Amino acid sequence: MIRIERVNSEMQKQIAFILDNGLKNPLIKSGMLTVTRVKTTPDLKYAKVFLSIFCLDEDQKKEIFKAVEGAAGFIRNQLKGTMKIRALPDLQFTLDDSIDYSIRIDKILKSL
Repeated sequence: MIRIERVNSEMQKQIAFILDNGLKNPLIKSGMLTVTRVKTTPDLKYAKVFLSIFCLDEDQKKEIFKAVEGAAGFIRNQLKGTMKIRALPDLQFTLDDSIDYSIRIDKILKSL
C-alpha cells in the first residue's frame, strides 16, 4: 500500500511538470491546469489522473481537457524516462470539479 502511495505521489509531480513544461500546445497553456491527485490500481495497470482546470469559459475548459486527453500518449512516453517502475500504468484523465463545488458551497453559505 505504501508503494502505491509513493507511485501516486511521484506520478502526480511528474505529470504536473510535463503539463507545465513539456507540452507546447497553446490551448493547454491558456488555462490554469493542476493535477490534484493520481489514483493507481493495486496491479499498477491503470492510473486515474484527476485534473482541475480553472478558466472562465466552460467550453474552453472542455477543449483544454480534450487537448490533455489527446496528449496522453506523449505524457506517458515522457513518464517512461522519469519513472523508475517496471510497467508504467495507462493514464486515464478525469476532471476534478471539487474546487468548483467548494466555491459554489462557499457562495451559498455566504448568502445565508
